[in-house]
Amino acid sequence: MKLKLNITLLACMLTGVVFAQQDPDLESAELKKQKIELDAALATIEQKLVASEKTYREAQTKKIKYDTIGLGAWRAEMAALKMEKKKAEVIFIQKHPDYFISLMALNDVIGHLPENVPTKIKLYNKLDKGLQKTATGLKTKATLDKFNALSIGKIAPAFSAPDTSGRSISLSDYRGKYVLLDFWASWCGPCREENPVVVKAFRTYRDKNFDVLSISLDQPGKRDAWIKAIHVDHLDWTHVSDLKYWNSEVAQLYAVRSIPQNFLIDPQGRIIAANLRGEALDRKLAEIFFKSSK
Repeated sequence: MKLKLNITLLACMLTGVVFAQQDPDLESAELKKQKIELDAALATIEQKLVASEKTYREAQTKKIKYDTIGLGAWRAEMAALKMEKKKAEVIFIQKHPDYFISLMALNDVIGHLPENVPTKIKLYNKLDKGLQKTATGLKTKATLDKFNALSIGKIAPAFSAPDTSGRSISLSDYRGKYVLLDFWASWCGPCREENPVVVKAFRTYRDKNFDVLSISLDQPGKRDAWIKAIHVDHLDWTHVSDLKYWNSEVAQLYAVRSIPQNFLIDPQGRIIAANLRGEALDRKLAEIFFKSSK
């Protein structure tokens, strides 16, 4: 490594336990130099992201009031640009596996809900071993392990949570069915926009061994807002919440860092898809149920 890191070598030798090394000084000249290199590598894509954001916002300010026309297309454009940025970060990380800034870039690549987690783990494993033992390195490994446990094909983590009447609902209650775990909140605008999609899916497939279980990240003391949103949006299925906001125990179990987010689970309790937004949800369910009916 080019950065000097502290290590509790003697303690490791005596106990066999790996202790976290200190992260380097974020204000050090070496780390600032690394950041300049990373910024230069990402300059072009960052300019594209800023331009896209500016174009959309300027278009909205010219209107009498905000509307969602063009919102879907803009989100798709931003998603593609962010993917391009991640590819540039991966190239940088591969080129500089001994840079602490590469470890920080890897966390951006991982994001809120990474695709193909094994490739992210391989990228992490190629980092300098000293980096892996820093506090940030160990935290990154723990995050990857958690996401890996939620990968396609893995058994969905079990949980129980109170429904709107306080009755405990368990994921195991849905064994034998396809169930969509839907993470949302009454205060979440994108969640409320996505709710009609989930309603349509529920009404279309509920007689085909499909159900929805919604987990709300509503805030403490906001039970009334949660209940009202359920009724206003016609969410006619079971809802659970511990009203702990981002500290929701179920959300933490599923590594939920942004909403809306969902996981589709098969009758055997395995995760078969995740983050199915918009038409992607209907396409996946149609693939399952129309194929099974042939």
